[in-house]
Amino acid sequence: MPTLLYLHGFNSSSQSKKAIQTKHWLTLNAPEVHFLCPDLPPFAKSAIDLLKEVIMSVKSAPVFVVGSSMGGFFATCLIEQYNLRGVLINPAVSPARGLESWIGENVNYLTGEKWIFEPHHIKEFQEYDPPQIKRSANYLVMLQTGDNVLDYQDAQIRYRGAKMLVESGGDHSFINYENHLDVIYKFLMTDTINE
Repeated sequence: MPTLLYLHGFNSSSQSKKAIQTKHWLTLNAPEVHFLCPDLPPFAKSAIDLLKEVIMSVKSAPVFVVGSSMGGFFATCLIEQYNLRGVLINPAVSPARGLESWIGENVNYLTGEKWIFEPHHIKEFQEYDPPQIKRSANYLVMLQTGDNVLDYQDAQIRYRGAKMLVESGGDHSFINYENHLDVIYKFLMTDTINE
């Protein structure tokens, strides 16, 4: 049974809108796919350690990954290390550059949980940032030019050579994401990766 691992954005949770939409679509259209969406901590090392455990727990079956925003960064780390196929939605590119504003106490958007972000956590994101993308054929990158949080052109440059879908307008949440789930599924499940 293939597993689809959905990675939510920074300071979000498994109850994010796109995670729920993805799970619902798979339930209706591809019930053979096992859906997993762990609650990711806002710290790079903790998140990557958790995701490696998840990958190891399901390694006997194919694993595919969909990552939104910071989840796109974590998805990239996994795709590069494990040669997975994945879809990135308005992904965070080298996110350590923009995390200074998070230093101090924060509250999770969806759960209300409080957490403290410290300068050494930014260094963790720098350490995990892949120096270059080596598996460009493994990616579908979905961008909206109206992203008001991240510059979509950073992702165009970073993932040059990958399959890309760029829509005019929209915003960081990727408006009408649910309308693309069929395309996402087909990319993940029907294309083959050249080793």
